[in-house]
Amino acid sequence: MSSFTLGIMALYLNGNKIEELPFFRRVLQEADRMNIDAYLFTPEDVDDGKRRIYAHVYEEGRGWRRRWVPFPDVVFDRCRYQNTPRFRKLREFRAKYGDLTYMNRPLANKSAIHQLLHKDKDIRPNLPDTVMYKGTSALADFVRKYGIAFVKPINGTGGRGVVRIESAGKGTYSVRGRDKQRRILPSRRLSLEGVGRLLGRLGLTESCLMQQGIELTLPNGRVHDYRLLMQKTGDGRWDVTGCAGRIGAARSVTSNLHGGGKAISVDRLLKHTFPSGSKAEAVKAEMYALGLRVVERLESHFRDMCELALDLAVDRLGRVWLLEINPKPAREVFRRIGEHEVYRRAIVRPVEYAKWLYKQEK
Repeated sequence: MSSFTLGIMALYLNGNKIEELPFFRRVLQEADRMNIDAYLFTPEDVDDGKRRIYAHVYEEGRGWRRRWVPFPDVVFDRCRYQNTPRFRKLREFRAKYGDLTYMNRPLANKSAIHQLLHKDKDIRPNLPDTVMYKGTSALADFVRKYGIAFVKPINGTGGRGVVRIESAGKGTYSVRGRDKQRRILPSRRLSLEGVGRLLGRLGLTESCLMQQGIELTLPNGRVHDYRLLMQKTGDGRWDVTGCAGRIGAARSVTSNLHGGGKAISVDRLLKHTFPSGSKAEAVKAEMYALGLRVVERLESHFRDMCELALDLAVDRLGRVWLLEINPKPAREVFRRIGEHEVYRRAIVRPVEYAKWLYKQEK
């Protein structure tokens, strides 16, 4: 008999399509091995009157099936932010069923997260200067101050709509980036007015951020950063599950795998930048320590958290910078670099934490 029920909550996209089905299948398989009854659902699958859910279940040898199930004991919220009515249904579900036990939640936008972390004196030195975009005049001052600036959507994900702007001399700017469909924009040299027109065409003039640019270009001209996955363990504590390097596609200003980036082991990438083994190990230790500081600070404010991914940059002096927070992280980067045990642990840990959380609630 199952010890408790775990419901993974996602959102439908483009009709009744659900993202990440291979990942959800793996989670349900691991839950089954642990004698946990688990299923996948969306807020649209809920029968409010009978307090039941028409869930997606995975059966070995038969694949995905649908069946009616009772409400879960624990909800693993994997809903990614999207500006759609379906995301509003998620908020309505969480508000209506606040009596359920949740082990993840949506976070605030990038600006609010930055402001919250900036209040922490131990995290502040690792944060690039980040402010709301207020027009081309403010952008010119920002570029003059830091040499490089990134303009990005306040709620963007996956490198969509990120533009890199650098002074090119004589009142012009070198501009590269991606549009909101992740397509690489050709590099161009523009006047300040031209930059403003380009940002306008990309929809980057409202609810957007300017972020201090960190020089992340490798000798081959490609950018790089690091993905650090932090998760709760089966005894309820935060731990580093794994870390991997990412190298962007040619001409890309971001390193995201979905945008053509390449995964590489963290040790290999660090030693490429810092041939001294002791320096590379010291930088990695600082990355891990920063990860723990960040997740503990965010959890003290938001609660109901079980995992976060941090996108980190390391400059040529070895200083670690926090670029982004991803509250619904993928695990694919670890499989791509052949760290299969880390990949499996990244799938198992949310199930183990759900079991621990259920026992605490009981």
